[in-house]
Order: sequence, then C-alpha cells, then structure tokens
Amino acid sequence: MGMKILTGNSNRELAEAIAAYLNIPLAKAAVKRFSDQEVFVEIHENVRGEDVFIIQPTNFPANDHMMELLVCIDALRRASARRITAVIPYFGYARQDRKPGPRTPISAKLVANLITTAGADRVLTIDLHAGQIQGFFDIPTDNLYAMPVLVRDMKEKYSEKKITIVSPDVGGVVRARAYAKRMDAPIAIIDKRREHAGESEVMHIVGEVAGTDCILVDDIVDSAGTLCNASQALLKAGATSVTAYVAHGVLSGPALDRIKDSGMRELVITDSIRPTDGVNAHAKIRVVTVAPLLAEAMNRIAHETSVSSLFD
Repeated sequence: MGMKILTGNSNRELAEAIAAYLNIPLAKAAVKRFSDQEVFVEIHENVRGEDVFIIQPTNFPANDHMMELLVCIDALRRASARRITAVIPYFGYARQDRKPGPRTPISAKLVANLITTAGADRVLTIDLHAGQIQGFFDIPTDNLYAMPVLVRDMKEKYSEKKITIVSPDVGGVVRARAYAKRMDAPIAIIDKRREHAGESEVMHIVGEVAGTDCILVDDIVDSAGTLCNASQALLKAGATSVTAYVAHGVLSGPALDRIKDSGMRELVITDSIRPTDGVNAHAKIRVVTVAPLLAEAMNRIAHETSVSSLFD
C-alpha cells in the first residue's frame, strides 16, 4: 500500500508543488470534457489498495470544479482505492453555511453530502469560512490554517515596525486575536454595516490605529469592497500604512481594480486558489504558497500521525 496524488484542473500548479515537496509523481490521469462539457475522468495507473489524495479547490467556475472532484472520487472508489482523501484548499459554497432568511438553502451542507456520497473517506481543507462546516461532514475533516504561512511572512516584513492587527468585521475578531498573539501586537476592529450583498459600509473603528502599520486579516477576499473600505477608514484614522493578509484570493468582479485604486500598500494571499494572470501581474498583490503546509498534512494523514501538531 502506498500514497498517490491525483489532481483535477482547478489548481494543477499547487498539486505539482505538493508532489515535488513529497517527492511523489502525480498519478497519471485524464480529467477532461465531452463536447457537451460533461466531465470525464480516466485514471491511467493502478490505484487498488492505495491511499489516494485528490487535490481540487472548488473556486470559479465552482460547479465545474466541484463536478470534477466528485467524478474523480467516484472513479477512484470504483477502482478500489483503499482510502480517498479530498484535498480542497478552498472549499466553495462555504459562505452558505446557514439560513440567512426563509426559503434559502444551506449549500455547504449539500456539498458536504455530495462529497461523502461520492465516496470520499476524509476531507482536508484550509481556513473554512465557518468552523462549524466541519460538522456538516460525516467523515473525518481536517481544517488547516494558513496562519503559520502568513505569520511567517508578516514577521519577515514587519518585525521592526509598530503594527496593529485589524479585523475587517466583528465576525473575524477571534482570527485577529490569534494573529495578534503570534505577532505580539494590539488589535482593532472595523464596525461595518452591509447594506447589500457584495457591498459594505464602514462605520467606525474600535481600537487605536494612529501612527501604526495596520495589517488587515481575513479568510476570503472576493469583490474586495470590505477590505478597500476598511483600508480607507484606517488611513483616515491616521494609520501609517495598510496591508491585508488573506487566506483565499477569490478576487471576482471589480476586485483587482478596487485594490489598484485603494490606499492599501499590499494584499498578500495564498495559492489555495490558482492566481490568474491579472493577479500575478498586479502591482499590489503578492502570493505565498501553502504547498508545504498541505504536503506535511497529507504526509501525516498517510502515516497516521498528528495533523494538529503542525500548529503547536
């Protein structure tokens, strides 16, 4: 019995980096489309009795990448893989984790059911939007944190500076505290009111930010409205500079233009989602890799050792 790594088309570069770190070649497989865009998967090597990891974040186009993941799981199950781990660095649909109003779905639970029913034995992900989503799965689910990777970068850039860790909303206070503890820095909170989906209005700042380099921390940056509004408010309040560290760079719609036109010094994201050409060319966006973090976790799962000790 051995360990094999399979990848869909969502983030092949990340899968290759993980495979290189573990010194294991990617499994030979074809993940392609019929002419009507149905997903077709064919595995070109024996996986019977193997411990197989499928690396497939479910970012845009989320439905296509989700179907690739499900069909890959089914192909491996029918090929008698011993254990199938769905490695989903970015878990799409995670923002639909509750009913915000009547007659609305809890899509995160639906997707968890689909992955389980397809035949996955466990899930490995990074920075779920809501921790309780782990409980939506009836199989073991490891939720890793990009924090060690991002904190390492923060320390390299800001160890000699006076910084304040800032949560862009009240819901992110626990995350901000965790970063502040590791950086030995105070925290501030942006109190905002969201009027419409995808838009936010900054109200006021809780905490002292004047004369400090402010570091905004969040799990997802999508349209970037929240981060850019928060950045503007912090600068108006006397912050020396504003940088954002975010685990998942969804960066849809007007996000790249908003960041370019904002007073933000830099946005640092991970490669949990494959950076587009626009992201790679952006003067204010920098990407750090989570490949070693995922590789270490996968290796520990394969050898039945502690994953949580990665964060001790």
